[in-house]
Amino acid sequence: MMKLFGTNGVRGIANAYMTPQMVMDIVRSLGTFMGNKGTVAIGRDTRISGEMLKSAAIAGALSSGLTVTDIGIGPTPSVQYYVRDHADAGIVITASHNPREYNGIKLIAGDGTEMSRQDEEKIEKIYFSREFQPAAWEYTGDLRHDGNANDVYIKGIINAINADVVRQRRFKVVADTGCGAGSLTLPFLLRRLGCEVITINAQADGTFPSRNPEPTPDVLTSLSELVIKEKAQMGVAHDGDADRAVFFDENGEFIDEEVLLAMMAKYVLQQKKGVIVTPVSSSQRMLDVAKEAGVELIWTAVGSINVARKMMEVGAVFGGEGNGGLIFPEHQYCRDGAMSCAKLLEIMADGKKLSEMTKSVPVYFNSKTKVECHDPKVIMEKVKLEVTTGGMEVDATDGVKIWYPDGWVLIRPSGTEPIVRVFAESRTNERAVELMNNGVQIVEKYA
Repeated sequence: MMKLFGTNGVRGIANAYMTPQMVMDIVRSLGTFMGNKGTVAIGRDTRISGEMLKSAAIAGALSSGLTVTDIGIGPTPSVQYYVRDHADAGIVITASHNPREYNGIKLIAGDGTEMSRQDEEKIEKIYFSREFQPAAWEYTGDLRHDGNANDVYIKGIINAINADVVRQRRFKVVADTGCGAGSLTLPFLLRRLGCEVITINAQADGTFPSRNPEPTPDVLTSLSELVIKEKAQMGVAHDGDADRAVFFDENGEFIDEEVLLAMMAKYVLQQKKGVIVTPVSSSQRMLDVAKEAGVELIWTAVGSINVARKMMEVGAVFGGEGNGGLIFPEHQYCRDGAMSCAKLLEIMADGKKLSEMTKSVPVYFNSKTKVECHDPKVIMEKVKLEVTTGGMEVDATDGVKIWYPDGWVLIRPSGTEPIVRVFAESRTNERAVELMNNGVQIVEKYA
């Protein structure tokens, strides 16, 4: 069957690949999947093509007989929080961290999590078969509006942490929301937590005039400099739909996302013991933290939905990906940048500096590259056969992850490009590069 959904929804250049017709047909497929009944909440990020595509999504839902609640602009986790309590499904018009010319659509299940892979496949089947089931004219849906979703979401975060201890510290925080959806939530959350807030790029502007939505260190130099200048305790930046957050310590130093994931896991496990969950692409730091705490770590396939679903299945106390996407089950089972920020402030309220916290987890080095190839799927079958019959310690959860006594190498096919990605990690940079090259050599045998 042809593929429609990627790791996180469907994305492409707005009005070229990601057209109103495409969005409407995806939502018509969702409506058919839902049996032409129920309520769907629809929100979007700030991209200038968002209103166009949201209108198409609303049309597709109404034509399917669904009742639609338009909740306007908001972070993806805000939409998810709303759906969990007020709708049978959700739709987010967003391309997350992709460049400004992109847009996309993400489907949300009734429990507020991303749509399961199994349900995505069913919706894909309807989409490609074109077997839509439109509602009769008298059953076309109703359209409602609710402008309170972001406020309810902010209150939910405050209730999920020890807000009083955070307020007592009166933190100074510099926040760069990148003109994305987090501009409508993060500054207000921080103020309600008693912080002195200095904002950069906090106007909602879908042209993203100052930087692309991906919050990488090279585009956040102004944030880093302002943290130092203002003697702030933290710098924080969002991607376009604010489901992720990255952080700078009080010295203006960027905190590696893998370090962030591990140190947050360590803190959570000090408060309560339990299973933690992360993708096979995450650092061995997570395994070290789990062993130190005496708990189980479960590896999943790459993708936040895989992490969230496994967390729900096993009752995990924490999970997340090494890209700034952290999941706190006491709040909701999805990546949530604002919740991550609030939780980090809660940890800091004990007097810990971010620079000190980053030193509390083991040091590892990473190396990564990609190998261009005609058919990644065929190549991966051959790679998997070689490594699984060669006596190596292998995890085939997603691609193949080869474990060595002093590190690992992960070989995965791209879901969107004709390439195979190779990641490696070890205690030294030299060994990480060596392991990466070992992985490349395996792939190039068949490329």
